[in-house]
Amino acid sequence: MSTAPFAEFFAHRPLLLAPMAGVTDAVFRILCLEQGADLGYTEMVSTKGLSYANAKTRSLIERAPGEEQVAVQLFGHEPDTMAREAAWVCEHLGGALAYIDINMGCPARKIVRKGDGCALMCDPALARAVIAAVARAVDVPVTVKFRRGYRLGEELAVDFARMAQDAGAAAVAVHGRFAEQFYQGAADWQVVADVKSALVIPVIGNGDVRSGADAAALKAETACDAVMIGRAAQGNPWVFADTRAALRGEQAPAPPGVEARLAMARRHAQLLAQGGKGLVRMRKHAMWYVQGIPGAAKARGLISACVSLEDFDGVFKGLLEQAYRSGKAAHDA
Repeated sequence: MSTAPFAEFFAHRPLLLAPMAGVTDAVFRILCLEQGADLGYTEMVSTKGLSYANAKTRSLIERAPGEEQVAVQLFGHEPDTMAREAAWVCEHLGGALAYIDINMGCPARKIVRKGDGCALMCDPALARAVIAAVARAVDVPVTVKFRRGYRLGEELAVDFARMAQDAGAAAVAVHGRFAEQFYQGAADWQVVADVKSALVIPVIGNGDVRSGADAAALKAETACDAVMIGRAAQGNPWVFADTRAALRGEQAPAPPGVEARLAMARRHAQLLAQGGKGLVRMRKHAMWYVQGIPGAAKARGLISACVSLEDFDGVFKGLLEQAYRSGKAAHDA
């Protein structure tokens, strides 16, 4: 494990794209990096899948062209497997690996019922063993992402954070909701502030950061070392340009108009096609990009049937033509 101080890393990279399963592939990461994200996380990667040398699982850690470094998020609950596969990731990526992140916050039932993700918050002894094993096995920093707690009203974040720090974590990321909330209700930023006050290692704040103003407020209210943005970036990589400006005290850039949004959607689809990736996953991205654009309701039905780049191009072209006719092509929808 790297023992070098980690706070300096986030002093220069305070704006992070959160790991999101089925979303933060190499193409999406590069679009967000272009708009101002300092670092992107991979989708969460199963160490069990890596242990089977599963090609689909291994493909999740590949970098995008021009992506200097990436954070790889691993999930699992077996300390030996986690450690062994984390070491393999380090060997495979070399200097392109910024750090290993351990997922202890995912609330999805299919993850939790296997003992992974946020289930580990219910077993701090096992969580400690996982963190310690990974930290011993790698020569890069190890971080841990977790939530306020698992069950509603059961506050675990501060104690869990202290445990992670003691076990060898170089930083933690805290989402201010309980697992049982999933993404309902509001994230409690006071939880982030409490964790920051309790630790000496860096703390990353996460939850309900939808704009530059939100990011600046989260930093001011919690003194967190970095801000992580997840769902707000879906169909909106420009949130990073807005947030970067806010964190620097600069004027926010103009929001993208319909033409810019559809151009980005088309480029996203092109990059997926060029990379040989199945375009089926572009459907959800396209739904996010067109949200609020005139004609989006009808377009969603067409998007759900798209299978080729030409299919997506046809939908985006039709929306742009409708926007020009309504005079909204260069304005916010």
